[in-house]
Amino acid sequence: MDTTSVWRATAPQSGFGLLQGDISTDILIIGGGITGITLALLLAREGRSVVLLEAEKVGSGSTGNSTGNLYETLSQGLHGIARAWDEDVARAVVAQRRAAIDFIEGEARQADCCDFRRCALRLYATTEQHQGEIGHEHRALAKAGADVRLEREVPAGLPAPLGDVLVLNDQAQFQPQEYAVHLAGLAAQAGAGVYERSRVIELDHKGRRAATATCTVQAHEIVLATHTPKGFHMVQAEMPVHREYGIARAIGAADPGPGIFWSRGREHLSVRTLQAQARRFLVCVGQENKTGAHNAKDSLMALEAAAQRQFGAGEVVYRWSAQNYRSADRLPYIGRDVSGCFIATGYSTDGLVWGTVAARIIAEQIMGLSPDFGSVCKPTRWPLKGGRTMMEEVGTMAKALVKDYLTHRQEQQLSSLAPGASAVIEVDGATCAAWRADDGELFAVSPVCTHLGCKVHWNSVETSWDCPCHGSRFKPDGTVIEGPAVAALKRKHVNAA
Repeated sequence: MDTTSVWRATAPQSGFGLLQGDISTDILIIGGGITGITLALLLAREGRSVVLLEAEKVGSGSTGNSTGNLYETLSQGLHGIARAWDEDVARAVVAQRRAAIDFIEGEARQADCCDFRRCALRLYATTEQHQGEIGHEHRALAKAGADVRLEREVPAGLPAPLGDVLVLNDQAQFQPQEYAVHLAGLAAQAGAGVYERSRVIELDHKGRRAATATCTVQAHEIVLATHTPKGFHMVQAEMPVHREYGIARAIGAADPGPGIFWSRGREHLSVRTLQAQARRFLVCVGQENKTGAHNAKDSLMALEAAAQRQFGAGEVVYRWSAQNYRSADRLPYIGRDVSGCFIATGYSTDGLVWGTVAARIIAEQIMGLSPDFGSVCKPTRWPLKGGRTMMEEVGTMAKALVKDYLTHRQEQQLSSLAPGASAVIEVDGATCAAWRADDGELFAVSPVCTHLGCKVHWNSVETSWDCPCHGSRFKPDGTVIEGPAVAALKRKHVNAA
């Protein structure tokens, strides 16, 4: 199945080259999503020596697989911040996220690109169980200084609300992949070295050294802008990891017009419209699923069915998914951690704005400043406010380890594995994770994640092996796709006869 997002399919190509030959730099940024490219641009404009390494293509990770929505609140609600922290922190969150949206608007409008537009966000309930959330969120946003009001209706074509509709004015939407490519170009023009297809396969935190297949980079500072930090970091024990699925389908008669629409009910949906390549799309994103612990095909089909129930029949043109890492206490982790590197993670599903916030904070910290919000989001904070989440995540990892090492094995022969099928099979006394391509080629790898030793599970939609513990994902040949793992799954050479 082609899982290229509508954003990646309709954006211009980036075209940055592969880094070849050893190099040294002041700041090495690993990761070419919105965090990394924004930081590279800010530092290059300050005259700093910057190298950015992206494993695939700029924006091809979570940035290019997002919703393209920009908002001051949070997908889990600002009222959760006010409750877990206090109203001052909630006010600071809104101010930081508003400033980040203004920054994105400035960069996009200066070049007249990326389809940036201001719009309202509407949040409403479709079941009685979720009605209370609307009032809580309205009060939290109003106290934080947001331009928010309550109405009773939503635009025609959307599911009818039950009770009040929260309207948050002056939010925004854009084309995230095009923005990523645009910012990377600006960073390169400002003097940053931007390199694609330059996957880091070795990382020495203390020595400030990273290696790709073709070179090594020595740096004074390393920034891990990889959505979750590479290698072993304490924050990984605090972050549940989820995937959510998105579709872009023909809009049909149900066209709600511009805006961000979040419905809360039996089916949580994020909906927006998009004009691209002379076609008009309805973009729908569904509920979160625990990475490595769900049936990907079932989740995608459930989203398509929900969209059809809500909006009628319509051709699904694009399908994709994205991964998110949620912090234990609802705030992201931004700044220098105990490894000595700078990290930026724990964005939940709010990464386009948090990534911009993180880049601005880390840029100031590297320049010797101490931004106030940076102290709130420092990665070394003790997660007292998220202790329950942290314990649940540790328990999830323990259960995955015990269950998979005791039971996750299939009684099947490699020779009987059909094209497109996968299995975790015992071969010659050793367990391997096997998948057969449509052309009959067999791929067999170790099923043990190279991060912390959990067993990987097959993702039939993304054609990948996913780890349920900390979200590392691997191609059928074992190559790392994303997550904290640096080393590939070991390839197994087996006799398929």
